[in-house]
Amino acid sequence: MLSFLSNSTSHAINGMHVINHRLTDARFLSSPHYSDRPADAQVSLLVLHNISLPPGQFGGDYIDDLFMGQLNKDAHPYFADIHHLRVSAHLLIKRDGAITQYVPFDKAAWHAGLSSFQGQPRCNEYSIGIELEGTDDSGYTNHQYHALLAASRQIVQHYPRTTLGRIVGHSDIAPSRKTDPGVGFDWCRFRQDLTICLHEDQK
Repeated sequence: MLSFLSNSTSHAINGMHVINHRLTDARFLSSPHYSDRPADAQVSLLVLHNISLPPGQFGGDYIDDLFMGQLNKDAHPYFADIHHLRVSAHLLIKRDGAITQYVPFDKAAWHAGLSSFQGQPRCNEYSIGIELEGTDDSGYTNHQYHALLAASRQIVQHYPRTTLGRIVGHSDIAPSRKTDPGVGFDWCRFRQDLTICLHEDQK
């Protein structure tokens, strides 16, 4: 039995799909911060991150603004140092479970930075990046786990090289620079429920 799913959540998970490299039920904003994947690259890695803007504060549109290249440097003192960054993720999952997609999955979002997985560098070229609104130690909401499970299930189905062993945190691919999604993320809970969902899909 799934550890944290209601009947309504299970219905939502089963109703989500990937069509034309976009996740149904997600709001779509087209970020300019992406590139084509190399011709020989295949999606084979899912990277989980966290983000909050300003740091430790939740809600608002500042994450959208950053990923769209529209962050106002005068809106908060912290933004003066980051407004110029050209970064994005494929998906953002807010505290209430709402999902926004910024880059189609067949394109490379700029989320990983200097990174390597199992000796293969430039993770942006072959990965999908999901940002969870939160901090390393804030913990994440049930709504976020529900949405993450639904999205991850579809990603694994549509990009089968992305196996359970290739779902990692930013800290796993850039350990000298990054710590997210942090100690507040329950990997055991997430992996257990995703495993059950994937087994159900194989029946």
